[in-house]
Amino acid sequence: MANVSPLWIAHSEMDTFSQTIWLVPLYALLGAVLTVPWSPGMIRRSGPRPAGYVNLLMTVAALVHSIFALREVWSAPLHFSVNWLHAANLDIAFDVEASGVTVGALVVILGLNALTQIYAIAYMEMDWGWARFYALLAIFEAGMSALMLTNSLFFSYVMLEILTLGTYLLIGFWFNQSLVVTGARDGFLTKRVGDLVLLMGVVALYPLAGTWNYDELTAWANVVELDPTVATLLGLALLAGPLGKCAQFPLQLWLDEAMEGPMPATVLRNAVVVSTGAWVLIKMQPILALSPLVANAEIWVGAFTAVSCAAIALAQVDIKRVFSYATSVYLGIVFVAVGTGQSEGLSLMLLLTYAIAMALILMSIGGIILNNISQDITQLGGLWQRRPISGICFVVGALSLVAVPPLGCFWGLATIANGLPPLLLTLLLLVNGLTACSLARVFGQLFTGPATDWTRRSPEGLWPLVLPMTVLLGFALHLPQLLAALGILPDLALVTQPATLLMMGSTIIGAGVGLFLYALPTVPKPISLPVPAIQDFFAYDLYTAQLYKITVIAIVGFVAKAIDWCDRLLVDGAVNLVGLFTMASGQSLKYNTTGQVQFYALSILLCTILFGLVLCYPVLSALNLSIL
Repeated sequence: MANVSPLWIAHSEMDTFSQTIWLVPLYALLGAVLTVPWSPGMIRRSGPRPAGYVNLLMTVAALVHSIFALREVWSAPLHFSVNWLHAANLDIAFDVEASGVTVGALVVILGLNALTQIYAIAYMEMDWGWARFYALLAIFEAGMSALMLTNSLFFSYVMLEILTLGTYLLIGFWFNQSLVVTGARDGFLTKRVGDLVLLMGVVALYPLAGTWNYDELTAWANVVELDPTVATLLGLALLAGPLGKCAQFPLQLWLDEAMEGPMPATVLRNAVVVSTGAWVLIKMQPILALSPLVANAEIWVGAFTAVSCAAIALAQVDIKRVFSYATSVYLGIVFVAVGTGQSEGLSLMLLLTYAIAMALILMSIGGIILNNISQDITQLGGLWQRRPISGICFVVGALSLVAVPPLGCFWGLATIANGLPPLLLTLLLLVNGLTACSLARVFGQLFTGPATDWTRRSPEGLWPLVLPMTVLLGFALHLPQLLAALGILPDLALVTQPATLLMMGSTIIGAGVGLFLYALPTVPKPISLPVPAIQDFFAYDLYTAQLYKITVIAIVGFVAKAIDWCDRLLVDGAVNLVGLFTMASGQSLKYNTTGQVQFYALSILLCTILFGLVLCYPVLSALNLSIL
């Protein structure tokens, strides 16, 4: 029987919503179960659309529950634990933390889920896979909700695995297309590499710390003195999981291929799902900090990913690929912030502001892709007069994504910049400038210039496409006031700091260059670098895929062929040899079958004598040596 911690009982009976916060992930699972009647072969007359409405209703119910719970736990955080498994000396408990941070993150996730599901009503209008699609979104929602609430590293790993499965199924939603199947497979296998190493770290940590509870792990990490080698190996293993989830180098290519899935799933994945890896990274930081080598690896992997992906995004013509690399850029910045020891609240604030800005951008371009049937930005243009709402949403989302006061990510980026040494600050300025240039480039090619054959007839989409964008637009514009009301807005004196002014300057320079090159009709298009090889280097993702082919894939292929050769020639050969010997001996013995009893007796006697001689051979050899 489950044992509940008395901390839960101690709270007032009036805190109904916070005490039942564990029900929030179950709303989504209930919605997934209720989609079954509309799966193929059951209810046909109504079509699959009611499945989406049921899931949306469950998400709204979970959101309302979380909002009321947030009010209750804001000043009085709630912790409780339920024993899940007790075997020998192993105790695995599902620890729940309901605090302002965790429930606030839950509200953001559920709010974005609700808006995305409304958005999907129009985006998936003609698709008969509604029941399957909304059920998979429910898996996403349940996994993320449980991950926000759990205070256990073990169950965080379990929830990350659920999100990996959901990612695989949603990328492969249109499974009759070869690129979709390839993208789903590569995304799943790439993330599994990080997951496998993370599991090794999770299992190795328990004998050392005796717990998987994050609070207890933090207390343990503050007093323990681990051997440097053990601390390094443990930290690198734990770091591998967030590297894969957050699409950081060298496990970043899966996010690019994941863009083959439906756009509503892309909005959730790029805005919040990949951020769950950073959430776990922040929780594990006290353990990672035990090894300076791990902390440095965290910083420089994040910095390299941010700089390289920001440059790669500038060379892409597929609009989805531009923002897949932008996602890796911002999560790389989070890696740098966490690795340099900046506060947990700062990293979480950057994740919050990034999620809203990225979701707004992806929703604005999703309607354009749906209506114009093209993702190639060189084929589009002149959309400002035809799609003003999408244009305004894109502009606000883009401004919220870079250092433009007082919007979104400005506060997190400026605070991080003021806590970095000169070299890392220089890299952050470069990343911010490249990102601003990339966003200005996309704006110039989509919304300015003359209309093309693809965009001459491109009105705004149906109201379910426009409504979520405008609601999210309002949140993006009022986010500073919201941060101030929550008491997490940095001091306004931050705006006048030298590093902050440099960040704003990099935004102006990057955006100015992008608008000059791509918004002015006097500049000839397409833009090409003087050295085509450099442009190709970034356009082909630094040739990372080709590098994998001649290194990792080649080595794995060689090992597989060697194992196959050993299996076929050595293992199978030995078995086949025994089989052939048995067959040959049997064939020869059948000719000795005469039916005469005295012949059988003679055969038995001769075999017995031969067997006795074999047994006596050592004794006879010893006697012979003694005689000599």
